[in-house]
Amino acid sequence: MKLGNRRLHPDKGDSSLVIEQNNVSGRVSYWYGGAHQSVADAHGISLADYIHAIYWFLRQTRAHNVLMIGCGGGTLATMLNRDGIKVTVVDIDARSIELAKRYFNLPDTVTTHVADGAEFLRRTRGRYDAIVLDAYNGGDFPDVFKKASYLATVKAHLSGANAIYLENMLVDDDDDRAPDNRARLLQQVWPDVRLLDCDGWVDRNAVIAAGAVRGLRKPKLLLRPARGVRKLERELDSLTFRRLRS
Repeated sequence: MKLGNRRLHPDKGDSSLVIEQNNVSGRVSYWYGGAHQSVADAHGISLADYIHAIYWFLRQTRAHNVLMIGCGGGTLATMLNRDGIKVTVVDIDARSIELAKRYFNLPDTVTTHVADGAEFLRRTRGRYDAIVLDAYNGGDFPDVFKKASYLATVKAHLSGANAIYLENMLVDDDDDRAPDNRARLLQQVWPDVRLLDCDGWVDRNAVIAAGAVRGLRKPKLLLRPARGVRKLERELDSLTFRRLRS
């Protein structure tokens, strides 16, 4: 355990899932299988730049009914809920939703479902202004989210002139073409796709946006956390829409 941190979960036993709170700042961090899942201030506001970038896009497009596939710490859902936005969170692991409520202040007013995200989309009749995919298994999307049929189902459940689809992409380094290849796959379904990324950082996050994306502006910090504001502003400033690489 790092100096100044208090382990919230687990007290003992399975060390693959760890949640710690910084005793000074109140910051809560969540790791699973060695991967960093979420980090937030004591009020559930994310300290991750890509979460704030997605939040910016959703606020810019004035989404009022958002489906999120993948829970993590639930910070994006918590932030949107504070703005009165209807949020539905789907995660295949019930434990993720429980932890988000227990340690990250995910409100009970956020609708949650324990289900496979692709299967949920196939079965629901719901339509959304925005759908967000942030679900990983061992550093990659589960295979079900790599299929063109999944993307077609996403598009069928989006409605409205400003409807948007967003994905969080893990990027190893500047030579990693995973986000570029993924963006090209989305271009088979949507005519307009944009990639928000930055150069020079390893093990970073990029955001792919599809749908009503032509007017999207570079993200800025809209919702300030209790700590780390300047760091977040610098990180968001480093993000830019870039051309796809071959």
